[in-house]
Amino acid sequence: MRTIDWVDGAVELVDQTLLPDKLVMLRIHTVGELIDAIQRLAVRGAPALGVAGALGVVLADGDAERIAALRAARPTAVNLAWGVDRAAAHLGKGREAVLAAALKVRDDDIAACLAMGERGADLLEGDRLRIMTVCNTGSLAAVERGTALGVIQTLHERGRLAEVLVLETRPLLQGARLTTWELARMGAPHRLIADSAGPYLLAKGGVDAVLIGADRIAANGDTANKIGSYALALGAERAGVPFVVVAPESTIDQGTPSGEHIEIEDRGAGEIVTFRGVRVAPEGTPAANPAFDVTPHDLISAIVTEQRVIRP
Repeated sequence: MRTIDWVDGAVELVDQTLLPDKLVMLRIHTVGELIDAIQRLAVRGAPALGVAGALGVVLADGDAERIAALRAARPTAVNLAWGVDRAAAHLGKGREAVLAAALKVRDDDIAACLAMGERGADLLEGDRLRIMTVCNTGSLAAVERGTALGVIQTLHERGRLAEVLVLETRPLLQGARLTTWELARMGAPHRLIADSAGPYLLAKGGVDAVLIGADRIAANGDTANKIGSYALALGAERAGVPFVVVAPESTIDQGTPSGEHIEIEDRGAGEIVTFRGVRVAPEGTPAANPAFDVTPHDLISAIVTEQRVIRP
């Protein structure tokens, strides 16, 4: 299954807000529709956002204002702007050249995810591995297979996966809703845990590695990922468990020197005080909702990309 693609003159993508209850494909014909899908997280995940950005330039049909709005739709994940820029570089050559560039971003992501899965599985030692992960980093976050979950899929295909411990991932439960759905589809053994249980279970032993994705990797290796990643990194260091980031080269932002320069998106109180339209806190409760946190490079065992393994 492809999370996002170009089909008959439109962007076609999975509406991830409806999972796991319904699998619905949206057809996007305008940049405005695409920006809405990005901001309400119908499409999400750094690699998928890169593809969305590139295909959105095709929809923009050369309109600089719409391209700029698309590029700025979400601030933390570098891949959105990267994908926009990759396709926009061909605007002077005509719409077909822009489309060809966007489709290359899509195809390169498919190849990169396959390579990361192989490289990451080769890096990890052991025959029956128990892996902990946060958020969703599978095909729903990319085009096919995914990043950290792509490594897990490769381990499963090789018969080396014992179990995946999936953090529910507050506030939108992307681990509970999306990662468990993907693991069930691939037939991989897994259990869902509360976010706050992650560091405790690391301390108790029995976890062989923590695998996460990334929305932006600074030049020094500091990594922004879904909120909760930093707590796992601290727990993994204390427990002596490898903490591995899996992300394409496009996620490495040489223009951002360190994590303190990464803009962290705050998504507002609504995602904290309500869930799927149901209020779970008293009316008027104030909230802070950082969607990401930053793991310092000295807590990261390795960064796996499609080209290399980096030891920060």
